[in-house]
Amino acid sequence: MTLNEFAPIGALIALSTLVAFIVVIISWLFGPLRPTSRKQAPYESGMKPIGPANRRLPVKFYLIAVLFIIFDVEVVFFLPWAVEMRELGVYGLIVMGVFLFILTIGFIYEWKKGALEWE
Repeated sequence: MTLNEFAPIGALIALSTLVAFIVVIISWLFGPLRPTSRKQAPYESGMKPIGPANRRLPVKFYLIAVLFIIFDVEVVFFLPWAVEMRELGVYGLIVMGVFLFILTIGFIYEWKKGALEWE
């Protein structure tokens, strides 16, 4: 592999970065700048904040987020397997079966523990 093979990817990254900077600069130059005290508040939703900004959240929110990320990342492994499934043959099918089995065991464990329950 030579560097010439990666030139289109580098050009795409450079072009997309340039377009992003141009869009931000144009919106900054031509967009309305009318700051108000309500817009400058920590919560820009238009509502006055109730209580302190640093509230403690239950661990449940973080647990569900982490579980989603873990299972979502594991599903990403299906795409390369699906693309190369014919070349991998029976061995690839067995390996993916073991992977799916372990994934299913983890999912059932989390389900039984009640981590997927939203209360």
